[in-house]
Amino acid sequence: MPNQIKQIAARLRELRDISGISVEELAKEFNVSVEAYLEYESGNVDIPVGVLYQAANKFKVELTVLLTGDDPKLRTYTLVRKGKGVNVERRKAYKYQSLAHNFVHKKAEPFMVTVEPDPENRPLHYNSHPGQEFNYVLEGRMKIIIDGHELELNEGDSLFFDSGVPHGMKALDNKAAKFIAMIL
Repeated sequence: MPNQIKQIAARLRELRDISGISVEELAKEFNVSVEAYLEYESGNVDIPVGVLYQAANKFKVELTVLLTGDDPKLRTYTLVRKGKGVNVERRKAYKYQSLAHNFVHKKAEPFMVTVEPDPENRPLHYNSHPGQEFNYVLEGRMKIIIDGHELELNEGDSLFFDSGVPHGMKALDNKAAKFIAMIL
């Protein structure tokens, strides 16, 4: 994971440099402190998927370019076999797998997300990113807090929300929760 984070950080820094945008300007646009943004570009800390999604939109590149360094090539369809999506190890508590990484000009970013249980019961980490998000629970149960509202989702439940609002998730029952997340 650390090597992947360093590679993503290097691509982010390169895109910012090529675009001639200052760190301060981008930090303000992404609603993070300059210090936090510099940490993202250093490759020493994890970059939230929401920030990567914003960066991809800002620099008019596919999210796949930031995640893998490769341009997507498929235009008619892309097939991703079970367990074969591009793994995006973002945080210890969350595992993302991109399900359409090789499709050009996507109007949405689909991910398989696994939220691992947290036996230490640490505070939730909150994300926010422009757009909307759709989640559909495949396995397990999870709690999601959106703008202070606590919801429990079970297998088969779905949720559509404004992803610009801070949101965080937690697996329940000391078991992993797996869901499809569609970022629009």
